[in-house]
Amino acid sequence: MEVILAQPRGFCAGVVRAVEIVERALQKYGPPVYVRHEIVHNKYVVESLKAKGAVFVEDLHEVPAKAVTVFSAHGVAKSVEEEAAARNLPVLNATCPLVTKVHNQGKRYVAKGRALILIGHEGHPEVVGTMGQVPGPVTLVQSVDDVAALAMPNNTPLAYITQTTLSVDDTKDIIAALEQRFPDIQGPDTRDICYATQNRQSAVRDLSKVVDVILVVGAKNSSNSNRLREIGTEVGVPSYLVADGSEVKSEWLKDIKTVGITAGASAPEVLVDDVIEALRRLGPVSVSVLPGREENIEFRLPPELMADRPVVHR
Repeated sequence: MEVILAQPRGFCAGVVRAVEIVERALQKYGPPVYVRHEIVHNKYVVESLKAKGAVFVEDLHEVPAKAVTVFSAHGVAKSVEEEAAARNLPVLNATCPLVTKVHNQGKRYVAKGRALILIGHEGHPEVVGTMGQVPGPVTLVQSVDDVAALAMPNNTPLAYITQTTLSVDDTKDIIAALEQRFPDIQGPDTRDICYATQNRQSAVRDLSKVVDVILVVGAKNSSNSNRLREIGTEVGVPSYLVADGSEVKSEWLKDIKTVGITAGASAPEVLVDDVIEALRRLGPVSVSVLPGREENIEFRLPPELMADRPVVHR
């Protein structure tokens, strides 16, 4: 069996930064360190950090007084920041800088007097955080049909922002519908779309041209991982989302010669290795990497963690 790995795959710079913030906080302050929401959407990562002393909570009232608190990579609403400040909790903000950029874009559009549209998935933590960061009404749009149903005049000065785990391809039809209906509309440059989302989706499209089946390594609650599986399916390649090697089913691979593997932005490489080992248990395997875009982006850590000794992780 030939295994071809997508490039790029797995951890993006925002996830690397978020995980490192928790690890460095545990080293500097000692356990427990409290993390609001899963730091990233991956059970393996969360369980690994729990084993080191991280405690994951869904609400700040679960955090004891004066306990070091980390906000997840998805970002939080302004009300959460204000609650933490009112309680004098020492906070480390692991919000992905690209998510923060979306927050700032939204604030600027609202300050200009524009009605704001957020293209995203209802209930996703990033969407909840973004809607809670903008000081004004934000209307969530999930589909082209939602655009047609918007209860506002066509001459409304409008602006839109997008959830970072949606690529240019994911949003283009919705943006086109908005632009067709609302002539006075502004939005971010396509270069402002999350590079990691776009790169991983482009890589899985390339992968789909040379493999018989695609395995996407990622969590079921990971938006970008689910989208990678959907893309494989859309282009006609059987595609399956697996958390690790234990979820690989032999019936998916019957008479299959070439298996493609990719991973969502919150899935560590160790889980890709685990899937490859599961395939090896079924028979001989050769592994190669499909040429693709190299990612060299790094995001700075909070200044209070910069001076500490290096962390070895993953």
